[in-house]
Amino acid sequence: MFQLPEFPKKLKMKSIAVLTSGGDAPGMNAAVRAVVRYGIAHGISVYGITRGYSGLLEGRIEPMQASSVANIIQRGGTILKTDRCPAFLKKSVRREAANILVRKGIDGLVVIGGDGSFTGAHLLEKETGFKTIGIPGTIDNDIAETEDTIGFDTAVNTAVEAIDRIRDTASSHGRIFLVEVMGRNSGFIALSTGIAGGAETIVIPEADHTVQEMHKTIARGIERGKSSSIIVVAEGQKAGLATRIAQGLGDLGHEGRVCTLGHIQRGGVPTAHDRVLGSALGAAAVAYLASGKSGGMIGIQNNQVTYVPFTKVIGKKKPFPKMAMKLAEVLAI
Repeated sequence: MFQLPEFPKKLKMKSIAVLTSGGDAPGMNAAVRAVVRYGIAHGISVYGITRGYSGLLEGRIEPMQASSVANIIQRGGTILKTDRCPAFLKKSVRREAANILVRKGIDGLVVIGGDGSFTGAHLLEKETGFKTIGIPGTIDNDIAETEDTIGFDTAVNTAVEAIDRIRDTASSHGRIFLVEVMGRNSGFIALSTGIAGGAETIVIPEADHTVQEMHKTIARGIERGKSSSIIVVAEGQKAGLATRIAQGLGDLGHEGRVCTLGHIQRGGVPTAHDRVLGSALGAAAVAYLASGKSGGMIGIQNNQVTYVPFTKVIGKKKPFPKMAMKLAEVLAI
């Protein structure tokens, strides 16, 4: 269980708001629930903002009670809804957002989202002085300075369950299946899914892969008597990567079928891990704001809840676990 920071005896703020921004991730509701109930339990008024920064600008801010978040911890998505808000890129718009919060009597803002959402929170505080704190909620697990993000575990489990089912068909028909998972710039989902699903090859943005190399891996398996293979492919920047790989393998004599999991990875019931993670990070965010700590993200390092300034997180590349990739290659022999 994660170790939480102690709650301050003297509160630096009396009222906070919470919003979810960017792509939804299973476990966000657990974080929202924790922010609301942990805040109320310590005498802080909590407001919910519907539809992220867009809802903030529209004034969609409502007080929340403990009952407002009843029976949501097991639900995927986010009860507060989410949105991407291009208007928030403008300094004048961020200034108006701070004015809206101040007029509501709100002292601090908890933002649950990814790098883009954190950028908005960071600029909001830097330019206006309004206190903000971030909670990493993204299935990609590509946020720097935290080992885990809300939704990643659920997304991986969803993908692995799909691969287990696909492998049954692959084995029955002696086929090659290319399973495309999410990850335009990051291969964390593909790597974990590939290891857990026993994939023969894992294609990720962080490494160079050639169809010829995949051909050799498949041929080596055939020599050992294998009649089927699973290749996990991170979607990458350009759509249709798995299909292009399948075409290349076809030219070398290996017929491959493509299965694109897509947004199925975002939805569904969050795992116990993501529920606990969301609960811990939500509570910690309230504790830090209440103590006057802001302008940063609450993350996980060495199984401990940590605070990291936004300047060390935003736009930074999370180190890729090369040894885990090596493990995947060795186990696929």
